[in-house]
Amino acid sequence: MRSFRPAVLALSLLAGTAAPARADLTAFLGATTTPTNRQVRGAAAGSGLLVAGFEFEYSATTEDVQTGAPALKLFSGNGLLQTPQPILGFQPYVIAGAGIFRERVGPATETGLAPNAGGGVKIALFGPVRLRLDYRRFRLGDKARYSPSSRFYAGLNLKF
Repeated sequence: MRSFRPAVLALSLLAGTAAPARADLTAFLGATTTPTNRQVRGAAAGSGLLVAGFEFEYSATTEDVQTGAPALKLFSGNGLLQTPQPILGFQPYVIAGAGIFRERVGPATETGLAPNAGGGVKIALFGPVRLRLDYRRFRLGDKARYSPSSRFYAGLNLKF
């Protein structure tokens, strides 16, 4: 029984010093720039510890009938690495992940895998509210009309 005391003490100390998990929500508006600029809207929810985290994201890009640019819906899970604390109000990050895309041009649709990578910055505004600027590049499946696809957005991010 005496041999368990140091182990219990060590586990108690580790649990008491663990970094709290953080979470955030982002609502965004931006542009998918491949093959033409079209509006994209979406949302992301994430969580993480000090430097590493993950998020789930949904976005929808409008179709441009005149140029034949497809509507594009993406759902992805991503891992991210960020600075542990903001630097002068800026918290840069890099992000990568994979998900599923659905591309639609008129009645024709295509669905497949969509790995992505990119980066951005979260900028402190006031309290828990931040501005999030993000650039992402998606490699859409082989049968997608345009791949890779690039996206830039700005969003309001709520940290809690």
